[in-house]
Amino acid sequence: MSLFGGAAAANANPTQGDLSKDVQVSDPPTDSISDLVFSPASDHLAVSSWDNKVRIYSIDQNGQSSGVAYFEHQGPALNCCWTKDGQKVIGVGADKAARMLDLGAGQTQASQAQQVAVHDQPIRCCQTIVANGTPMLVTGGWDKLVKYWDMRSDKPAGQLEVKDRVYTMDVRNDMLVIGTAERWIEVVNINNPMSTYKTIQSPLKWQTRVVSIFSPEANGYAIGSIEGRCAIQYVEDRDQSNNFSFKCHRQQTSKDVSNVFAVNAISFHPQHGTFSTAGSDGTFHFWDKDAKHRLKGYPEVGGTISATDFNRSGSIFAYAVSYDWSKGYQGNSPNLPNKIMLHPITGDECKPRPKTNKR
Repeated sequence: MSLFGGAAAANANPTQGDLSKDVQVSDPPTDSISDLVFSPASDHLAVSSWDNKVRIYSIDQNGQSSGVAYFEHQGPALNCCWTKDGQKVIGVGADKAARMLDLGAGQTQASQAQQVAVHDQPIRCCQTIVANGTPMLVTGGWDKLVKYWDMRSDKPAGQLEVKDRVYTMDVRNDMLVIGTAERWIEVVNINNPMSTYKTIQSPLKWQTRVVSIFSPEANGYAIGSIEGRCAIQYVEDRDQSNNFSFKCHRQQTSKDVSNVFAVNAISFHPQHGTFSTAGSDGTFHFWDKDAKHRLKGYPEVGGTISATDFNRSGSIFAYAVSYDWSKGYQGNSPNLPNKIMLHPITGDECKPRPKTNKR
């Protein structure tokens, strides 16, 4: 018996994915969804949104969901993350603050959340790390600073000045990757967090929307941009020959014209090392970077996709169907969809292509 009560229906096109088994999360946010992330320890999902809230949902094996906790910012919540033990949820937002709810201590009410970090400008990103044996919160803001916090103190343990406003950030193992305005990408070794290990300008020509570190090997990262392109970048010079970029999230309208959509989210499967891209065109795709091959492409979901994540086992792929602000304030409308969908991973959807022996 597969997750959500049945295997996906067979399709005549082996690269055409099936959405028929996808399940909607109950009681979604009331405004645009900025981020969603699964707990590393359980099937709980944290979701940040422009209605100022960070919500936590419990996800059952049958795809049913229920809200278990939430807390509020004093402005749009722009990002969220979990501590490595899955006990605490942190949100950051336009109110220039990071706030934390300790689920492990039984906290479920908004009044129990505590402020654990502050910047001089809105905080766009947050991640948690273990640096030299100490659990830390990392926040990246539009003040061009990345700050490190021992959450028992109201003062940062240190900070790193980066090239420009922080737009996106990811961490895995000992690597922290930061994407900023003006297409700068900075790589930090978290065992030496006060200095940058390597800085490049994105090989993509337009604004960076997302960076995501390879899983499980963490020896490089993927970049998604507003131009409907994704770049695969390895960190060390010896691997640079493996770097490449490719077009995605584009719709051909005529022989010489295509519509180009932003790549809003990139998520790596925790076991297989394959990855997803999702965009403003309302589609998501699964890719094998080593084979340079698309595994599956999925039909439009009825709205832009603003955020995605795999759960810890890789059996569920969550995606937010929500306005992504790619057309500014004018492009928003109360009629746009706002929902979180759970897609069960079945069969070989995310498995890499079999390697063939070359003669």
